[in-house]
Amino acid sequence: MGADRLATAARTLLAGFDQPELARFLEEWPAPDAPRRTVEPRALPVLRWLDQAPAVAAAETRPLVDGVVAMAETLAWGQTYAADDFGDRFLERYGWSELIGLRGPIASDRLACGFLLLGPEIEYPAHSHAAEEIYLPLAGTADWLRGREGWRQRRPGELIHHPSRMAHAMRTETQPLLALYLWRGGDLAQKSTVIGAADSRRDGGHDDDA
Repeated sequence: MGADRLATAARTLLAGFDQPELARFLEEWPAPDAPRRTVEPRALPVLRWLDQAPAVAAAETRPLVDGVVAMAETLAWGQTYAADDFGDRFLERYGWSELIGLRGPIASDRLACGFLLLGPEIEYPAHSHAAEEIYLPLAGTADWLRGREGWRQRRPGELIHHPSRMAHAMRTETQPLLALYLWRGGDLAQKSTVIGAADSRRDGGHDDDA
């Protein structure tokens, strides 16, 4: 099963990081005999940029990126929001696919893990949620906003930790962004609370959020 191979590759990659915050997530990783569910593949417009990801990956993240690219058509890509929420342009450049969690092929009610994909020149506005979160950018250099720290450029292979309810945002330039995400605690299927507006300079004045 493709999801199992990707989950194993993700777990192997994460094991190479020595951070206390990450250890809490890995303790929740489902056992090999955790229940599996059938999830029908689903494509999204944002996948048009996925083929660019290997060229902007780090050496240590490239194997997992290659795996996502190879198996993308077998994954269920989804969106938390609708066009009425944030506009069509954002939805054309945004999507995620869950491997582990309440909706993914590997069942867990303690941990969610999957991939976020953003197209170029888009902003995922400031938002927060009850779940504690870790992101690991896999491909694409992007700007990340974390709490009161201000915008900071992050490269593939740099772990980013968001405690519960911490505001965070991302924005891409010319490169797409593929990132691994982990959620624990709270509602693993919660819709985020948006607390910031998208940068209208990126879309010629459209009113897009995420």
